[in-house]
Amino acid sequence: MKKIVLLFVLTTVLGYSVKAQTTAMDFNKNNCNGTNSHLFEDLDNGQAVVLFYYMPNCGSCPPPAKKIQAMLSNLNVNYPGKVKGYAIPYNNTTKCPNVQTWVTGNSLSLFTPLDSGATQVAYYGGFGMPTVVLVGGSDHRVLFNTQNFTTADTTVMRDSIINLFQGPSAVKQHAAQLQEVNIYPNPVSHELSVEISLNSDTYLKIDIQDLQGKLVQAVFNDRISAGKLNRKVDTSALPTGNYLLKMESDGVSQTRQFSVSH
Repeated sequence: MKKIVLLFVLTTVLGYSVKAQTTAMDFNKNNCNGTNSHLFEDLDNGQAVVLFYYMPNCGSCPPPAKKIQAMLSNLNVNYPGKVKGYAIPYNNTTKCPNVQTWVTGNSLSLFTPLDSGATQVAYYGGFGMPTVVLVGGSDHRVLFNTQNFTTADTTVMRDSIINLFQGPSAVKQHAAQLQEVNIYPNPVSHELSVEISLNSDTYLKIDIQDLQGKLVQAVFNDRISAGKLNRKVDTSALPTGNYLLKMESDGVSQTRQFSVSH
């Protein structure tokens, strides 16, 4: 145990890089909801599992968790009950009441709270605010592991999950969901026309964001059939300036910049 603690201190304080693991570390214990969680049983049942290790007072941890949850939610549309997540503190001193509060307070309903993650964090290479690990397969593989999470990692994780379930060709199919996107006029004054061609039934979310990625206006959020979506977006209330139209389908996202001029 002392060796494990020392390894954890080296990885978190000195930034020492531990050799990446290729096989998951099992756990079999009651989670903070009072039910049993057995990681290898999840994997043997064909699930893909995200292990999200966080620091309780880490301000940069909740946003990645929410992005991952959105990705898991989208995947669960096509793979019901096949993907899940665990939220686990990086230490052994943060116990279940605090873990449950963190999960609930950040609206992370797809993450099962679990405490005492220090040994696991050390095993996967140390804590990186957050450390994110994706595991799957009956051979209990580590599909993805990072201590430096970026938004692009959700796409890598999504493709790894699709590849696990359906193979590489399915990844290409999902990547082509948003086959064609047109927005006009640009600049726009009062009404923006959005035309999107989709090559299969999918879950589609459309938002208007500012150039820093902050949500300005929700446009569409629903399941949609294959074909062409034509949407008129009222922009009359938007101040003059530049904006992003972000479209996300099953974790695949595209953005288009447009200007509002009254």
